[in-house]
Amino acid sequence: MTYSPSWKDKNTDFLVSALLSLENDDEVYRLLEDLCTISEIKAMAQRMAVARLLENNTTYNSIAASTGASTATVSRVKRCLNYGADGYKTVLRKMNEENSNEK
Repeated sequence: MTYSPSWKDKNTDFLVSALLSLENDDEVYRLLEDLCTISEIKAMAQRMAVARLLENNTTYNSIAASTGASTATVSRVKRCLNYGADGYKTVLRKMNEENSNEK
């Protein structure tokens, strides 16, 4: 079954296709720089860092201190990990698998 969020449309389909077309880090960095503001990129990166730390059972206060994220952001990411669309979980699992295969 394919995931189909309520906000899915032709433009978001095009964005997803664009992301899937990228082949390396350089291409991803270049698209992110053109597509997002630096603040948006930093916010997404921070949320990914928070998700990784939450998956490692790090405390909210430690996460807030090490990432600079507010406890509200930590709470939001935790809610997504528990009740979201499994996007964070999927990416973190795949990254962990890649890291395990590289060792």
